[in-house]
Amino acid sequence: MLEVLRRVIQEVNGARTLDAALSTMVRRIRKAMQTDVCSFYLYDKALDSLVLMETIGLRTQAVGRVVLPLGEGLVGLVAKRSEPLNLEDAHAHPQFRYFESTGEERYSSFLGVPIIHQRHMLGVLVVQQAEKRSYDDEDEAFLVTMAAQLAGVLAHALATGNLMRPALAGGQAMFKGVAASPGMAMGEAVVITPPADLNSVPDLVPSDQDYEVARLKEAIGKTRSEIRAAAERLASRISVQELALFDVYQQMLGEAALADEVEKRIREGQWAPGALADVVRRHVQYLERVDDNYLRERAADIRDLGRRVLAHLQEDTPSTPETYPDNAILVGDEISVAMLGEVPRDKLKGLVSVRGSSTSHVAIVARAMGIPTVLGMMDLPLPRLGGAPVVLDGHRGRLFVRPAPELTARYASLIAEEKALSEFLEHEQDLPSVTPDGYTMPLMVNTGLAVDATALLKSRIGGVGLYRTEVPFMITERFPGEKEQTRLYRDQLEGFAPLPVVMRTLDIGGDKDLPYFPIEEANPFLGWRGMRVTLDHPEVLMVQLRAMLKASVDLDNLYVLFPMITNVEEVDEALRLLDRAILELGEEGISVIRPQVGVMIEVPATIYQMDALAKRIDFFSVGSNDLTQYLLAVDRNNPRVSSLYDALHPALLGALQELSHDAQRLNKPISLCGELAGDPAGALLLMAMGFTSLSMNAPSLPKVRAAIRRVPLSDAQQLLKEVMTLDTPALVHAHLESRLDEWQLSHLMPPRD
Repeated sequence: MLEVLRRVIQEVNGARTLDAALSTMVRRIRKAMQTDVCSFYLYDKALDSLVLMETIGLRTQAVGRVVLPLGEGLVGLVAKRSEPLNLEDAHAHPQFRYFESTGEERYSSFLGVPIIHQRHMLGVLVVQQAEKRSYDDEDEAFLVTMAAQLAGVLAHALATGNLMRPALAGGQAMFKGVAASPGMAMGEAVVITPPADLNSVPDLVPSDQDYEVARLKEAIGKTRSEIRAAAERLASRISVQELALFDVYQQMLGEAALADEVEKRIREGQWAPGALADVVRRHVQYLERVDDNYLRERAADIRDLGRRVLAHLQEDTPSTPETYPDNAILVGDEISVAMLGEVPRDKLKGLVSVRGSSTSHVAIVARAMGIPTVLGMMDLPLPRLGGAPVVLDGHRGRLFVRPAPELTARYASLIAEEKALSEFLEHEQDLPSVTPDGYTMPLMVNTGLAVDATALLKSRIGGVGLYRTEVPFMITERFPGEKEQTRLYRDQLEGFAPLPVVMRTLDIGGDKDLPYFPIEEANPFLGWRGMRVTLDHPEVLMVQLRAMLKASVDLDNLYVLFPMITNVEEVDEALRLLDRAILELGEEGISVIRPQVGVMIEVPATIYQMDALAKRIDFFSVGSNDLTQYLLAVDRNNPRVSSLYDALHPALLGALQELSHDAQRLNKPISLCGELAGDPAGALLLMAMGFTSLSMNAPSLPKVRAAIRRVPLSDAQQLLKEVMTLDTPALVHAHLESRLDEWQLSHLMPPRD
């Protein structure tokens, strides 16, 4: 049965359309299970009903016409309970409902399983038998597995609006990812195709099939020449056995089968790159599933050849468009900062990527530029999105594809309101961040990019609460040298002087990788990152510390921050290196003042070491993003669990309050730099807890300042007392929304569902 399962999954995944996938699935399942009927019912959330979408065994005229409300009939019961239902005599069940148009009165046995994708009901898969039959555990397990496979196929189809549903309204679909940069945008999807990526080639209908075939043959010829030249260059440097690999490549390219298959796909209406990608993927999928080790190894060869041929096919096919619409929403498998530079700034309205995280370089740039961004849309099918109208919600990590008129109108109104609010708040951005009852709450900014407008920000903030020194490391092809770093840090320190600038030492690892210093680990967030990396490479940390100190000469506004601290030994070692850097510079005739030093509280263990840490450092800075994910054991960049990541979780609020109280007891300043600081409601709670400053991305400053200027400290403290009695994140959010409504500040919060 396992081999049958593999074959069915392979055929379904290889289907060109959803209709073909559904048809293939119900037919193969019926044959594999040796049963009379297999049917698929789609759940329509708007109707709260299930619609018969595909069947083999029931009457075809019932497709699209049989509609079952959730909970009604056996199929509705399976959907409502979200669990399988296995009946030997379906007619005897009190929930049985008969539809004359289906002809199912002939069938006695019934096995139905729900189709669920990321906790959302998508439909029900059903098999039926005329005579009474008890489907066994293996039958049920097989159908459950097939339902799980179908869930992914359906998610793709719903996201692109390619699901034809005569009984359902509209083609609108919603996809979820990780909210990486706030804001909302409406526009046209522009799909960016990376060069020679077999998984990101869009489907296009060729205007000239003969031209596409000629392109293919030319590309194969160039690839053969390329491989021949490579073999000749290496002939004297590798063994005969290794050289034989090139002969294998030439043989595969010389075999007519591959080229003939691709040409056939072109003649069926696919352009050459798409046809090549289809054929190569199909061969690779087959070879990777066979038991023969030699054949499995050939899969890698074919994939490599496919990429080489594709690269030549794409020489005249730019991966980015020559022109962009006025409201471009850039969509890609993986969007780089370089891609952003190719789009005119006035036309770029939003970013969506299959890969990426909220702390990736592109996310940092997008936030600094104020571009709504959603990353980590893992199931987003790119090929058919080009040119589609979309609505992007960067507040909640959502992309609506082909939105219905009602949703378009709603977001148009929300975007207009957000723009009007931004213009209104701009008038008070140079006013002090002081509550109505006279309490000053210093607001700091997170920086790290050239796009951060120093001159504009300086009059509006209390300093830089977090300068991400890893950004210059991420945009070069090597570790920047001491002179280069000194210049970068000097620009930052001079630009904001005399305001304090908190510079965090290199914080890589986790989801922040350097192209020239890759860190590959099974659990990167629990692995080699932050101070663990730089203490293991003191040559890197020493250069950075020396550059920071040299940059601070005569300015004295440098604050040094050590990230990812787990124990006091790490702090002791880092401080020894700092003192050594000061001593070395002194020996070189450069006199520097020892800067204030702090540690980031982002690992839960440090919550219980505050007293020991306070003996060694001058200030604390809470990294609420990492602290949240470590405390809740949730990867915030994984779309499957990102809904569990909540900075207003009662456990986190309790930890933050304890940290603030400890810092006050120890007479040490404590700031918070993270998304919670940039949330107006979160900022009010942090102010009430006693945090001495809040640091956020520049686009968040106006709304946070507006909230602080309108809510007395005493009211914020009362709000904190109320919130700390609540048991769930949902209750906390609801209470905060209620209070901000009472204070007429709901317009400062992200739009609600």
